[in-house]
Parts: sequence; C-alpha cells; structure tokens
Amino acid sequence: MTHIATTPGLFPLPDDAKEALSDLKGHQKGDLVSGDESADVSAVYDDVREELVAAQQDAGLDRIAEGQGRWDDMLAHPLTVHDNVSPGGIVRYYDNNNFYRDPVVEGELTFSGDLAADLEAAAELTDDLQAVAPGPYSLADLATDDHYGDEADFQAAVADFLAAELEAFPDGVETVFLLEPSLVENPPGDGADERASDAIDTVASAVDADVVAHPYWGALDEKVHAHLLDADVDAIGYDLVSNHDDNVYNVAEYGTKDSVALGVVDGQNTLVESPDTITERVDWFEGRVPNDFEDVYLTPNTGLFYLPVNRFEEKLQALGAATSDESVEEAEVEA
Repeated sequence: MTHIATTPGLFPLPDDAKEALSDLKGHQKGDLVSGDESADVSAVYDDVREELVAAQQDAGLDRIAEGQGRWDDMLAHPLTVHDNVSPGGIVRYYDNNNFYRDPVVEGELTFSGDLAADLEAAAELTDDLQAVAPGPYSLADLATDDHYGDEADFQAAVADFLAAELEAFPDGVETVFLLEPSLVENPPGDGADERASDAIDTVASAVDADVVAHPYWGALDEKVHAHLLDADVDAIGYDLVSNHDDNVYNVAEYGTKDSVALGVVDGQNTLVESPDTITERVDWFEGRVPNDFEDVYLTPNTGLFYLPVNRFEEKLQALGAATSDESVEEAEVEA
C-alpha cells in the first residue's frame, strides 16, 4: 500500500497576484470568462502557476496540481471559457452556500484545449503532475442547456466534451481528479445514476493516467455508489471530514476500487490539522474496511480556494509531513 499526499487542486490566488490583476485595468479573478486574456494577465497567471507548484513541492506532496489559478469558476470553468457558452452570473448554489456561475450552453460543445494548455505549462515545472477537472455529472448539473434539448443527451455531450479535453492532456499527467460534488449534493435518481456512471466512464477512459472520481460534502447514496463502482476509474474519493461513518459504511458494505482517495483535511476550515491527526484519520478508515489498497491518496476533502493563503500553505505542509514521516518510519524498519 502506497500513501500519496495530494490535493483536489482549486487553490487560492496569492495576494501579490490579486494586487497585480487589480492593477491591470481593474482586472479581477471573477472577470475571466473567456480564454483570451491579455498578455499581461497571462503573465500573472504564469507566475501564479509557478508559485503554486513550488508551494506543493516545498511541502513534499507526491502529486502536484496545476492549481487552477486562472479558473473564474471553481467547477464550471471549462464551460465558462467556451466559445459556445454564455458564462452567466454567479447565481448557482449548493446547499452549503458555495457559489458558481450558471453557464448556458448555446451551441455545440466543440474541443477547447483550455485545460491542456495550462497543464502543458505545468508539465515544465514538475514530473509528478496531477490534473483536475470537473466530473461530467457535476458539470452538466451546474450548467443550463439551451442547445441539446434533452437531459440525457446533454450529459452525454458534456462527457464527450470532457473526454476530448482529457485526451489532449500532456503525457506527463500522472493522475486526474474528477471532482463530482453534485453526486452527493444533487444525486441522480433511478436510471440517471447509471447514466452518470457511464458519463464518468467515458471521461476516465479518454486519458492514460490514474483517474480518481472524487465526490465530497458528504457520502454517496448506496445505489449511486454502486453504479460509480462500474465506472472505469482507478479510485473513488471518500470525504471523511463531512461524513466519515456513511463513507466507511459504503466501502465496508459494498466494496470499492483497488485504490481510494481519502478526504482527511478540511478544505474549508482554517484550523490546520497536524500530521498525527491526518495519520489517525487514515488509520481509522483502514482499520474499518476489509480492503488491501494499492494506493491511498491523502487529500483535503474539497478544493482549498476557500482558505487564506497562509492556511492553505500550512495544510499543504501538514499533508506532506504526514507521508514523509511515514516514509522515514518505513526506511527505519527496512534498515
């Protein structure tokens, strides 16, 4: 079993970047609703990427996310920058008051390449690159369809769109986190749960990397979890911060993939977990399920953009320390 320290990306912008963007003719992060930002703005985001990658490397994380500094919307970004999508206003809410845009799909979801371009740049900075993308169920759930006309057809189109985006990822991508909070917050019903699994399968099958389907803000309904097990993903995420009991129940009762991602750090709370606390949460989970996992990804349960930059960095350090301490202990045993 290998413990891998990582994150689901979605990092806060460094303070100096916020100031620089504000100075550039009043540009703010929320103003980015297309992929055609100016050269000066692009240069700021290039610096942000380098800073976010360096912060993860300094913390000793095993997988390095690009950081999604350019993302105007923390889930719907691939649609909000698409030529055939109106980005919409900030009106979309989950029950826990997280805000997103309401992108309106007005034409065919053709290939964009926006995600791949950012990852190409990040691949120059690390050999342990992890990609982050919204899952097809959540992306379709957060969007409004004014083109395809049928819910099932729209979800399939979103899945095909994301599959093409992932297929263009650079060879250096080791892992892909597909973020699927809507599977918990707005779970699909009978029939739709199987379609959601098929959509995730379509996206995951498009990339030659380990794929993690990562729901969060709770636990999956039993039937949704069962269908997700049929998708061609390498690991499923379990949010032990929001609902550890039901997530353990799903795994103990119904099984899971050969690998898992465990949300053991609170991505929305400024209280910084100690490495010992992280290790205890992992041990608690592993002691209550019968599985012998190949890989266990240790991660915040959500993206970290909710946090002040200093707390974000401290949480990275705690994650890195949790697995580096473990590596030292293993080396001492082998010696």
